[in-house]
Amino acid sequence: MKPLERIIETAKQAPRRIVLAEGEDPRIVEAAVRARREGIAEITLVGNRGVIERRLADFGADPQEFRIEDPQASPLASRLAAAYHELRKAKGVDAAAAAEALRSPLIFAAMMVREGEADGTVGGAVATTADTVRAALQTIGRAPGVGLVSSFFLMMLCQPHHAKKGAFVFADCGLVVDPDAAGLADIARMSARSYQALAAGAAKVAMLSFSTNGSAAHERVSKVVEATRLAHAADPELLIDGELQFDTAFVEAVSASKAPNSALHGEANVFVFPNLDAANIGYKIAQRIGGADAIGPILQGLAKPANDLSRGCSVDDAYHMIAVTVVQANQG
Repeated sequence: MKPLERIIETAKQAPRRIVLAEGEDPRIVEAAVRARREGIAEITLVGNRGVIERRLADFGADPQEFRIEDPQASPLASRLAAAYHELRKAKGVDAAAAAEALRSPLIFAAMMVREGEADGTVGGAVATTADTVRAALQTIGRAPGVGLVSSFFLMMLCQPHHAKKGAFVFADCGLVVDPDAAGLADIARMSARSYQALAAGAAKVAMLSFSTNGSAAHERVSKVVEATRLAHAADPELLIDGELQFDTAFVEAVSASKAPNSALHGEANVFVFPNLDAANIGYKIAQRIGGADAIGPILQGLAKPANDLSRGCSVDDAYHMIAVTVVQANQG
């Protein structure tokens, strides 16, 4: 079974309530209909009720099978606004500003998750990543004990031309610009847990650099070395090595030559890049030149799942992100 098929089957075993903030977008509606029909999630669509009902009808769906919440008219609005006011009043948000904030579909959807009306949320097909992530951070917040919320892409190598096949995690490709050593260690540990949850296998974490085991001396290399130490100290059972160049982490023959004592032996499946520049460029090269399927950015470190789509996303992208969000929700 391909990794993506495994995620979908895992979601089907325990469907959860997923709220889609951009419920008027045709791509989101089509993905919602598919998710409902295939039994991976109970769906709430946020937006104008009339528009959403027409969209659902266009895809041959019965609107009665979906929960629709219009922020302008929902009976939930006053309760969610009061909760948002309580949450944000220390930041200067008064009751009137809270009520206005709840008119935003992103805030409304995230507050539904916070208040237990849904188990996870997906946005970003229309809104920017910045707005989508901000809504999640301000409302859902970080999970207990998490110092840093970060993101990753799930990279699927499943095509015939891929010499090595499977699911791989690239982090952080979408959120943290230039983490320090402690932040990089947090990203490594969270990415390992995310891999294990979604790929159902043991994580093997490579801390990437332009250097392998001291082949170059630079403060940027030292940051990766320190991050590796911190991650291992915090989780001694974690299989992790660094600093490593990508080929050393990915190709067994290169690992044997450059890093014969590496615990990874060129079999890494979680790749932690030193900064957002490297990670964002890296995943897009893998996607556009290497032909990898890229799912994300998937957020990690939040108290409850909230995920971001690209504004250029397809129906398949949205459907797959719903499945991913269900699996995250079931991890608790």
